[in-house]
Amino acid sequence: MMDAIFYLLRTGIQWKALPRTLAAASSAHDRFQEWLSLGVFRRMWEAGLLKYDQLKQIAWEWQAMDGAITKAPLGGDATGKNPTDMAKIGTKRCLLTDARGVPLSVTVEGANRHDMKMTEATLDKIVISRPEPTHKTPQHLCLDKGFDYKVVREAVAARQYIEHIRSRGEEVAAKKEIPGYRARRWVVERTHSWINRFRRLLIRWEKKVLNYLAMLEIACAYITFRAAEVFG
Repeated sequence: MMDAIFYLLRTGIQWKALPRTLAAASSAHDRFQEWLSLGVFRRMWEAGLLKYDQLKQIAWEWQAMDGAITKAPLGGDATGKNPTDMAKIGTKRCLLTDARGVPLSVTVEGANRHDMKMTEATLDKIVISRPEPTHKTPQHLCLDKGFDYKVVREAVAARQYIEHIRSRGEEVAAKKEIPGYRARRWVVERTHSWINRFRRLLIRWEKKVLNYLAMLEIACAYITFRAAEVFG
């Protein structure tokens, strides 16, 4: 059944189009709903992070957060008019990663939801326990100019992060002017790209936001376990 669900996630096909050699579509969908209600997919992601942390240690020191908008032609929960795509219906996911781009948290809202309004929810929904920052082990958070608001800075400071809000142009200039400068925010953009390789997530077909979140959790679990293999 998990093979069937993962096949659907990878290819983006409809439930009814699942090859019978994998599973009956109705049975796979029923099992998906059952596992969703039990929180199985989130626990898969948690297990991947624990394994990754054991083998390599989560790179908490430099974290990055960014939003990405995808189309949602069927509408549904947590969708809205995309201001960058002629007001077509879309959904926005906000993703938090560690310094290597391993996903730590994700939230979903409508495409018309501003990035800065998703900050607190994303920071508060990290899948595993976040270690408390100290003077010797600080935690930095890299954000783009979409988060350049007082309310974001206050929320970040309240969670003991050191914020770094820079535009892409500033990062390019810094790489040219500062010897050895290393841009850090790009890892979250790469992870968004990894997620978009799952065609069920490239375009959102789920009307229920919980179903869409479950698909995101499976993808994040897969990315995390792969990272554990690569870095292990």
